[in-house]
Amino acid sequence: MSPSRSNRFQEFFEDDKYIALKNYLYNYLLRKKAIETVLQNEKKELVLEVGSGISPILTEIDSLVYSDISMLAMRTLRQMRGRGKYVVADGIGLPFRNGVFSHVISSEVLEHLEDDRKALSEISRVMKPSGVLVITFPHRRFYFSYDDRFVQHVRRYELSEMEDRLREVGLYPELVRKVLGPLEKITMCIVLSCVAVMQRLHMGRQRKVKSTELPAVLSSSFKWINRLYAGLARLDAIIMPRALSTVLLIRAVKR
Repeated sequence: MSPSRSNRFQEFFEDDKYIALKNYLYNYLLRKKAIETVLQNEKKELVLEVGSGISPILTEIDSLVYSDISMLAMRTLRQMRGRGKYVVADGIGLPFRNGVFSHVISSEVLEHLEDDRKALSEISRVMKPSGVLVITFPHRRFYFSYDDRFVQHVRRYELSEMEDRLREVGLYPELVRKVLGPLEKITMCIVLSCVAVMQRLHMGRQRKVKSTELPAVLSSSFKWINRLYAGLARLDAIIMPRALSTVLLIRAVKR
């Protein structure tokens, strides 16, 4: 995310309840599963995840570099995981040498950046020849609405638009997969509308109250509900045509 834009997620990184539950959200689980599936049989040397926040996609290998513009996110992730390297970095100015990484992951990041072309150019620069980029991104401009503005999306993409952006920097799409369908859009609009109402109700509070522990029953229920809903959302993505997908995955190779 560009430094000129305030980072709404920074507020969430300071919320213990958000941290405790974020990695159980159904849409994160589905993005993680989709990317892991695409990369499962590939030989990975050194992997960069751009804009990981506190929710990285790959977690089972040691040759990983996590990066995010938020120092708090990197510190929190390091405390949670320990494995890998952690770098505070802006996606449009990656502090790495040319041709370092065999794989790069960028999941739900480019839509937050004012200069997404510069970010893709930087990603291509730090990749080895024949390196692999896997991205997920919000699909279809006509879906752009309140929930996109709430999470500070600058844009949504048409598939052909994203493919053109990748080719401009020498990254050639070889695989496109559906990740989420219209059910996810409906769900997020409803959920974020409820969140906005709750925020307005608490605007007058001067002191931020943080809870370091959630009731076990609430935490367990949240996790199981999201696991079950992930199955429903995945079925929706499979059934619906790609033209209605709300999130797509592209695997692209550097040539």
